Parts: sequence; C-alpha cells; structure tokens
Amino acid sequence: MKLALFTLAACLFAATVPVQAAMPAQPALKVTTLEGQPYDLAAQRGHWVIVNFWATWCGPCVKEMPDISRFVRTHANVRAIGLAYEDSDKADIEAFLAKHPVSYPIAQVTLDDLPKDFDEPRGLPITYLIAPDGHVAKRFVGPVTGQALGAAIGQ
Repeated sequence: MKLALFTLAACLFAATVPVQAAMPAQPALKVTTLEGQPYDLAAQRGHWVIVNFWATWCGPCVKEMPDISRFVRTHANVRAIGLAYEDSDKADIEAFLAKHPVSYPIAQVTLDDLPKDFDEPRGLPITYLIAPDGHVAKRFVGPVTGQALGAAIGQ
C-alpha cells in the first residue's frame, strides 16, 4: 500500500514541477539501448524526436507508452527514444517491455548516469519534443497523448 501511494505521489508530483534550469538549446543525447545499440540524438536531425523519461513503476508512464508507440508508427517524420529512469536490473526492464512492447528503442538511465543536457526528472513521466533542427520544441510534464504530440508538431 505504501509503495502504491509513493508511486501515485511521484507520478502526480510531475504535473506540478516547475521548469528547471535552462537546458542547452540543442541538447545532446548519446546512450546505449537495451539491445546494445548506440543512440545519438544528433543523428536524428531532420525528424521530430520524442525523448520520454519513464519508469516501470509509474502508472501514468505505462499508460502513455502505447500512445507514443502508435504516434511514432503512424508518423514517418517522428522518432522516439524511451529513457527508463530507474536503478532496476536490465533484465527486469526487458521483462516489463516483453509485456508492454513499444515501437521505439529504450535505454536505461540511472540517478548517477543522467544525460547531461537534460534536466533531472523530479517526477515522471517527462517528455521532450525535439524539433527537426535539434532544439527543444516542447516539454511535457505528466502523461503525453498522441493528440498533444500532434498539436505540438502541427499534424
């Protein structure tokens, strides 16, 4: 029961977090996906990119994943990277993804290994929409929908 309340509080807290210190106009992101593949945000220039911080224990995160996945599949000019923000074993995240598959790569980031150009998440989910020129077009705090993503990119 305590874990459920903590999870709910952590996810709901995301909706009230103010914007943190300014990020670089064109943030860099280089991570290794769970499949062992390198991912470089700069290589995605020319496309919209959804950078989604999430966790397996966050209910709103789990709820938004199918919508993000569907949005990526139905928009040829959109890419995504999911950043599993937790200290779980890689095998636990992979088992979770086997039950909740997505159409975009996932990388794990931990409290001590955060992407330097992104604000530290103070609640989850947090989603950044990166424009084709590499700048942050929008920051979503809390669950994001395909409708909100479409409105942000004008589709």
